[in-house]
Amino acid sequence: MAETKPTASAVKASTSVQPKGGGSNIISWLAPIVCIIAGYIIWRYILGSDSGFTKPDPEGGFWPNHKGPIGALHGIYEGGIIVPILIGMFLMVIVFSIERFLTINKASGKGSISEFVRKVQYHLANKNVDAALAECDKQQGSVGNVMKAGLRRYKELITDSELTTEQKVVAIQKEVEEATALELPMMQKNLVFLSTITSVGTLVALLGTVMGMIRSFGALGEEGGAGAAAELAVGIAEALYNTALGIATSAFALIMYNIFTTKIDGITYGIDESGFTLTQSFASQYK
Repeated sequence: MAETKPTASAVKASTSVQPKGGGSNIISWLAPIVCIIAGYIIWRYILGSDSGFTKPDPEGGFWPNHKGPIGALHGIYEGGIIVPILIGMFLMVIVFSIERFLTINKASGKGSISEFVRKVQYHLANKNVDAALAECDKQQGSVGNVMKAGLRRYKELITDSELTTEQKVVAIQKEVEEATALELPMMQKNLVFLSTITSVGTLVALLGTVMGMIRSFGALGEEGGAGAAAELAVGIAEALYNTALGIATSAFALIMYNIFTTKIDGITYGIDESGFTLTQSFASQYK
């Protein structure tokens, strides 16, 4: 029977890359609920405390009709029921920014990514794969994890006499791609909350603004004299408070989203560079 050469599809039967055990992401569904509840508590019991108004409504229940705020802080209460939603969204931006900062900072690893890649290139040029693996353990980030997965496969294929050089390079590329596919979702997770709040925050603020203006012109049409002027002022204040809170929340979310995506792009570039380094090194040294 004639001997058959392994085909590219049979380059690798299994992968050393193992799925990360993430479990259920509790913060993704719990944080928004807690933040909205906290937003209502801040609005109702801090901004809307009886002591902050000249004419409090102690029997108001869920939404007291306080009058005469003492100071700008208590004046925000007059923004209406949309205000606690906006406060909750602002708290969500803070919570997810902290969570993403810790996760992406961990993914960045220790030291400079470019310096890490340079050291690995040096060790591979000297055919010292074990030293390159040791550098990955020191890096402790996503680039190091991907590089380590590729280097393990790299080390296995050095002594493999059944596959061609091209097939070995394909195997290393596949290993790097699989490791990358496990690292990137972890870095991008929960960024959707920041991107959503960037646009939704403005829309919610617009809703509060419209409600305030409806209240203003409604009072102007039903009453006359000083009473109408007072209601008009309250309605306009409600509209402006909602506008200010919404713009501030959306702007903060947009800034944090751009910061994190920039950091992720830097890590992704390091991962791509590490994969290119492995394949080029193998192709040039083990022809």
